[in-house]
Amino acid sequence: MSSKDNDKLIIVDDVTKTYHMGEVEVQALRGISLTVNRGEFVAVLGPSGCGKSTLLHIIGGLATPTSGGVTVDGVDMAHSRDGRRTRFRREKIGFVFQRFNLFNILSAGDNIRLPLKVAGTLRDDGSEEKVREMMELVGLSHKMNSRPLQMSQGEQQRVAIARALISRPSILLADEPTGNLDSENSERVLGLMKKLNDTLGQTIMMITHNHEAAAVADRRIVMRDGAVIDHDA
Repeated sequence: MSSKDNDKLIIVDDVTKTYHMGEVEVQALRGISLTVNRGEFVAVLGPSGCGKSTLLHIIGGLATPTSGGVTVDGVDMAHSRDGRRTRFRREKIGFVFQRFNLFNILSAGDNIRLPLKVAGTLRDDGSEEKVREMMELVGLSHKMNSRPLQMSQGEQQRVAIARALISRPSILLADEPTGNLDSENSERVLGLMKKLNDTLGQTIMMITHNHEAAAVADRRIVMRDGAVIDHDA
């Protein structure tokens, strides 16, 4: 697309991740190198246990690599202190997981407000307008006061996406976002993510084992046994 240039938002350089479980050494990642350009929608495709979620957690600053380099929007995520990674996640990265991770005692609107509350910006001018805009964007303006258990799973995932976007992150990291959804709701969520990418230029990196879900993305990176084995040009 003409709006998508070669500005590399994510750079992963020869990343490895090794876990020690007693005397057993498990290599989750084996020399991963890849880039994601600003404005791209990239799917990382592979079977369970191939290391794709570990890769997402490292890119998102939830884990650190055993070796190699990771740069996200100019920040060294491999070697930054925990505090800096936490601030960066809060300001620049939106997460969407297979489990919606919504608080059932809160309304949809209050769930979306949470990142603003954590960041201390909830009372800033325009914050409530942001919440309304996000609910409208995901097609759930009429559900502002509904609690998660009063909503379908597809609606809950759309609320989770709105929450992830409320801080206007540089990148949206989605880990199996349709894993708990039926085919109809999967199509709706994937269509929403495609819309976010096409109309807002939102950079998205999605982890999935589903080939149909991966087909929505601009580009696919295929993993197996902790390594990249194929990718689109």
